[in-house]
Amino acid sequence: MKSEVLAVLGAFGVTFTISAVSLPLWQALCRRWGHVDDPGHRKIHTQPIPLAGGFAVSAGGLLGGLLIWILASSGVLGRVEVGSLWVGAEGGRRFGVLLAGAVGMLALGAWDDRRDLGAGIKFLVQGLIAVLVAIYGVQVPVPDGMAILRQPLTVFWILAVTNAFNLSDNMNGLCAGLGLIGASAVSAASLLFQGQFELACGAALFAGSLAGYLPYNYPRASVFLGDAGSQWVGYWIAVLALLFVRPFTISNGGLQQSCKAAFAVAAVPLIDMAFVVLSRTWRGQPFWVGDTHHLSHRLARTSLGKAGAVAVLWLLGALLVALFNR
Repeated sequence: MKSEVLAVLGAFGVTFTISAVSLPLWQALCRRWGHVDDPGHRKIHTQPIPLAGGFAVSAGGLLGGLLIWILASSGVLGRVEVGSLWVGAEGGRRFGVLLAGAVGMLALGAWDDRRDLGAGIKFLVQGLIAVLVAIYGVQVPVPDGMAILRQPLTVFWILAVTNAFNLSDNMNGLCAGLGLIGASAVSAASLLFQGQFELACGAALFAGSLAGYLPYNYPRASVFLGDAGSQWVGYWIAVLALLFVRPFTISNGGLQQSCKAAFAVAAVPLIDMAFVVLSRTWRGQPFWVGDTHHLSHRLARTSLGKAGAVAVLWLLGALLVALFNR
């Protein structure tokens, strides 16, 4: 267990470093490309802010993962117990599909940041990626006799969580911080309670990249995630939650525990999305049109301010993770 813990901590540290160190380079590149968020409607910044966060976070995760794989293969990390998550033909296919889906979400978000795509196009491409994952990647666990629901529920889950985190990227640090909390919970629980070293390591890679980004975005922002980053975060949280619940058995309350564990890592963004969709529908406003009625905005209008509102929602996310994973 000691080797596995050190490897997971090492994965977190590697991606933290890559994300944090590379971010100024991505900032400069985004400024040169004109890939920035300009001041405007419902925006509080007065200068263009580079949309570099998604590139830094994804680069940190991908390069960090490659480095950890090289070190583990060479034995530098010591002797670790490897399971079957990425092993064999099925594991290799699963890894390839999930990674392709992540890159697809990143590319779609970057395209939207650049061209301001319509909601219909975004949802269509997200749906295609979710279908691919549901068929060849990972699926929602269901009771025996209800297998027909696995793929539709998986598609719904990925779309819901991806867009929930996308919508939560409305205040400095909120989306990345909630993603960091969810991924850290998956990593710790996978290693300590389920013995899933590969999943613990993968979640730590993702968490570390977000931790490296956060100081640039909270409480003051010199860089934003953009849709590329928020969709990358939401997609991976959805996938990590599904991978985490796979070992649970359906009998003896396993399905209920699976649902609770999966919901916990995305609870705050999902609750917020449900709230704003109902609120906008009640007001006769299209639910995909942004406004300032998110939970974060309402909290920020109190004495908490913006930074305080984000901190409260981080705390709520951590409490829900702890409560639903008892």
